[in-house]
Amino acid sequence: MKISRHAKIIEIIQSKDVETQEQLAQELKNNGFDITQATVSRDIKELKLIKVMNAHGTHIYSTSSPGDSFLSNKLVNIFSQTVLYVDNVDKFIVLKTISGAGAAAAEALDSLKFSGIVGTVAGDNTVFILVRNEEDSKDIIQKVKKMISE
Repeated sequence: MKISRHAKIIEIIQSKDVETQEQLAQELKNNGFDITQATVSRDIKELKLIKVMNAHGTHIYSTSSPGDSFLSNKLVNIFSQTVLYVDNVDKFIVLKTISGAGAAAAEALDSLKFSGIVGTVAGDNTVFILVRNEEDSKDIIQKVKKMISE
């Protein structure tokens, strides 16, 4: 439950301007999570979320800088615990995740900066990955399988 909640928190703050813990708690409740403000506070600390000023001058929650290794490790952990299986056809790779973890899995994959990935598109429980060629596809499939088996 915690892993999928963390994945949903990352998805929410990447898609909406969330200014308060209460607003984040409400968004989580709207997505089916039974949660308290205290739990949201702990999650914010565990995910090392920060507040940044947006274009409108308000402070919103954000993930740490893209180079932050803690966040990258956390995303990889979320990735390995939420991806159920991986398959490919030619230059396309499909990841199936637990419900609600597609966006977090795609973000984790993007943070790894695998060469050969052209782009990712995430749904609720599916991630489509376009790679440059079939050789890259095989290489990425191997890496993903290794990550989800550890």
